[in-house]
Amino acid sequence: MSHDDDPVERRVTSLGETPPDRDFAEMTDRRAVTIGFLVTLVVGTLGLVVPVVGQILAGLVGGFVAGYAAGGAVTRGGWNGLLAGTLAGLVLTGVLVVLGLTGNTATDPTASLLAGGQVLATGLVATAVIAIDSAAAGMFGAYITR
Repeated sequence: MSHDDDPVERRVTSLGETPPDRDFAEMTDRRAVTIGFLVTLVVGTLGLVVPVVGQILAGLVGGFVAGYAAGGAVTRGGWNGLLAGTLAGLVLTGVLVVLGLTGNTATDPTASLLAGGQVLATGLVATAVIAIDSAAAGMFGAYITR
């Protein structure tokens, strides 16, 4: 059966989606991921004033921008939004963990280590939230470009 005779291949490509044999690396638009990453990072940094709402908004805005910049299929926008949100969440978590570990190291190293661990755990949960809503917003951003 050739690709022209395959009903799944024909249906998927007629909807503008990525064919099933495509690799995620081919769907990655580095420019879109970089733009979405930077937007998520900036909005997330500003959103530290309002912790949960700020991070969710950062993921939504950054994912939407990444999906819009990637264009094409909805899955492509979702993938690029997911990458942008995950990278930004990990960078923000890393920065906050370093700040948490260095805060009281001279006076109380045990408390500093515990605080750093708590920040790491909270940051990983926030990264997951940012990644999920970035993927959803990326899908919407790619859908808008159609």
